[in-house]
Amino acid sequence: MSRAFDVAVATLGLVLCSPLLLLAIVAIRLESKGSPIYRQRRVGKDGEPFDMLKLRTMVAGAEFMGAGLAINAGDPRVTRVGRLLRRLSLDELPNLVNVVRGEMAIVGPRPTIQAQVDQYTDRQRRRLEVKPGITGWAQVNYPYGASLEDTLRKLEYDLYYIRHFSFLLDASIVLKTIHVMLFGKGR
Repeated sequence: MSRAFDVAVATLGLVLCSPLLLLAIVAIRLESKGSPIYRQRRVGKDGEPFDMLKLRTMVAGAEFMGAGLAINAGDPRVTRVGRLLRRLSLDELPNLVNVVRGEMAIVGPRPTIQAQVDQYTDRQRRRLEVKPGITGWAQVNYPYGASLEDTLRKLEYDLYYIRHFSFLLDASIVLKTIHVMLFGKGR
């Protein structure tokens, strides 16, 4: 999709979702201390780093406890509000700001951390040829998981997306994403 489309959708999304975002921010603050917005360094197009924004779903400082950046099923660091935000994929709403700033697109491979990029083969580095997205082919076709096997499978879905990129594929991903948001997907 075009940059104009991304900015228009992200801006409209921020306007329409602002009451929901405000409610989520208040709920996060009431449940636990720390900033309701979580920033994490991710790798974008052409390997450029940027700070991805999310609603905080775990206790403050969670990346320094337990499994670190990995999130396991039933992870005790995830807050009650966080579980709900994750189940409904609302924790990703601040990604719309990243889209407006030009760091992300609406559709593309999800941005990853440098430690994973450092392990990519030359073929897997193709994933960095496009802007990372809020939603992508892997997210609508593969269940959420954090194992190495899950990561490698999602990587293959991302490479498929890059090889078959088209407006129709992006439109299909957006429609499937809306379906997941409305009807949920285990997360």
